[in-house]
Amino acid sequence: MRPYISESTIRVRYQETDQMGVVYHANYLIWFEVGRTDYIRHFGLTYRKLEELGLLLPVVDVQCRFLQPARYDDEILIHTWMEAHNGSKLVFAYEARRKEDQELLTRGSTTHLWTMKTMKRINIRRTHPEIFDRLKHKKVSTC
Repeated sequence: MRPYISESTIRVRYQETDQMGVVYHANYLIWFEVGRTDYIRHFGLTYRKLEELGLLLPVVDVQCRFLQPARYDDEILIHTWMEAHNGSKLVFAYEARRKEDQELLTRGSTTHLWTMKTMKRINIRRTHPEIFDRLKHKKVSTC
């Protein structure tokens, strides 16, 4: 069974492009965050709910491979899925594709640690097993 893959749609705004007319590279990290937020929401969670429980998911590593440029007014699909989840660490993977032709533009990943607001690392499998169980549930992708 394939993991659940969320799909988020972004339309490139003029302010996201650089002098060369392509999307400035740092904007992909923002788009990854949109995808990650939508992914978590699918499982009935939000960052707000997690923060209310005193939980944070700081990014500790980012990987991004740029394959083709995105340009102003392109509609971009961000596909997000969970690569790994062991209770103390999450790894999300991403692909950005131009909707019009499905051209793969970018591949990336972000690694996150579960922490309390004090930034003390925790294992939610032990501290919040209901959240761990909810996120480990994988559904077949509809993408």
